[in-house]
Amino acid sequence: MRNQKSEIRNDVYILLNNIRSLHNVGSIFRTSDGAGVKKLFLCGQTGYPPREEIAKTALGAEEIVPWEYYIDPIDCIKKLKKEGIQIVALEQTSKSIDYKKLKPKYPICLVVGHEIDGVSKEILELCDEAIEIPMHGEKQSLNVSVAFGIAIYELAK
Repeated sequence: MRNQKSEIRNDVYILLNNIRSLHNVGSIFRTSDGAGVKKLFLCGQTGYPPREEIAKTALGAEEIVPWEYYIDPIDCIKKLKKEGIQIVALEQTSKSIDYKKLKPKYPICLVVGHEIDGVSKEILELCDEAIEIPMHGEKQSLNVSVAFGIAIYELAK
């Protein structure tokens, strides 16, 4: 019998685009389960289950959290926008706001991009907002799965 908690899903979606590390994908699946994410959209070069590397860090969450694969993230975003879903990029841009200052409009989709290159300009142009996590050290970025974890728990509360 499935745990009742696993049936509780927030009105929060995730779009991963070109995440190259399958371990990051697995970690994001696991965190998505914990945060009650409604669905993951895996796009571009992002790996998808079944993959041993994903399963190793997802610990079964890849079998619980609903997901769908899209070759083209832009097609996915346009579909979500037609459904009235707010699209928010987790990316440092000149227009990004502190992730804690976002006033989310649910349903919402958080877009997470490539570990090095981030969210592409083409995708950013389709986003309603961009949020960032303030960085206080010399390094100006976090591991993608760590940044995702911080942002998703803010959106899912």
